[in-house]
Amino acid sequence: MALIGLLSDVHSTPAAVAEALALFRAAEVDEIFCAGDIAGYRDGVQETVALLQASGCRSVLGNHDIGYLRNGAAADDPAARYFRQLPGYLDTVIAGRRVYLVHAEPPAACHGGIRLRDRTGAVQADRVVHWAGRLATLDCDVLVVGHTHQVFAERVGDKLVVNPGSSAFNHSCAILRLPELQVQVLPLSGKAVRPVWRWGDHLRDDL
Repeated sequence: MALIGLLSDVHSTPAAVAEALALFRAAEVDEIFCAGDIAGYRDGVQETVALLQASGCRSVLGNHDIGYLRNGAAADDPAARYFRQLPGYLDTVIAGRRVYLVHAEPPAACHGGIRLRDRTGAVQADRVVHWAGRLATLDCDVLVVGHTHQVFAERVGDKLVVNPGSSAFNHSCAILRLPELQVQVLPLSGKAVRPVWRWGDHLRDDL
């Protein structure tokens, strides 16, 4: 049995990351994965990167991380050094289950992304069917994604697809239990988990 702590779209918000890491420590997780977008929107990128590095988190690149590198980061910038060594995806076997981690969608896309929920937060059956077809040839038991700021753990075809949501904007992280393929979504920042977070529909205190 193994427990995997899941983060995504942390967007330079170290307080939420620190809280999630504390929850993972309390649960005695075996590994921590982050599905990218460590940078973006806020000013705490250096502290956020330091927290993830200290935790031993295994991360993949997100579009905001690539943007950070393209925006003229200095060669000796600690966050830039961290982002330069991140892979586009992670493919690994844990407790007999094959887990694939990518920011938006496989094989290594940082844009697009898997959206299963509508604007109200309801999972749409036609989207599940669509993605079951798109993912049919991907060889894994669990696909972990981020990017869309949607929170879900849904059976899509023959695999479990998990988005732990944005720790910054959905106020969420998750713990994946293997080999059982069970997911527990945990709230952060003293707020209820938002199944969907979208531009133009957020509260002022989230900025």
